[in-house]
Amino acid sequence: MSNQQRALITGANKGIGFSIAKGLGELGYQVWVGSRDAERGRIAVAELEKAGIDARVLLLDVADPGSVEAASSFLSRQIDALDVLVNNAGIALGFSEPPSEQSMDELKAVYEVNVFGPVRVIQAFLPLLKKAEGARVVMMSSGLGSLGLVTDPTSIYSTANLLAYNSSKTALNAVSLAFAKELASLGIKVNAVEPGSVATDLNGNNGALTPDEGAVSAIRLATIGPDGPTGGFFGHDGTQPW
Repeated sequence: MSNQQRALITGANKGIGFSIAKGLGELGYQVWVGSRDAERGRIAVAELEKAGIDARVLLLDVADPGSVEAASSFLSRQIDALDVLVNNAGIALGFSEPPSEQSMDELKAVYEVNVFGPVRVIQAFLPLLKKAEGARVVMMSSGLGSLGLVTDPTSIYSTANLLAYNSSKTALNAVSLAFAKELASLGIKVNAVEPGSVATDLNGNNGALTPDEGAVSAIRLATIGPDGPTGGFFGHDGTQPW
């Protein structure tokens, strides 16, 4: 068995996901760049390799059960254990629509990626996670998924009333807790992360933080030791309200 630790980051060909892959790679991890587009994945890997990072592309569309199963089967033939899984892939639709006007098609599409995607990815890659010594799972959530923050008039998150995106991240927090409870006895820690207001393609590149800055909390939770937390929701300034 290789002593090098392995990490898979979904949606890692750009944005926060790419920064997480870079950060873990700089720490010595072999990083697998999950990308639904093979060419974009290869471009991201090439950039990481230029920085001296051991990076590989994994064709993976979290909204497609067949793609997830194929990716899991492929990775199982390449590595014997998976030390870190970061569920980062996500989408946002309906920024300009009030909740009463958002279509069911948009709502279902967001949930397919942001909620059902992480569930199917964890289920598919769990055998590899179980083979690692104390694997770590990080769920990329959002302050917009915090019921405490979106109802706090002093929070920047209280101004964005996005039916699909906000509620999908709230659901993702609940999913994180469910897996944290189940996997605690196996030494697998599962935590949700609030990266902060990060400028990415998801929000039209409007945000106070860079992707590298937004990746900090995820990298920290991906590399915590055996005494670290599980079943929590964390950001730059510590524990976040659910």
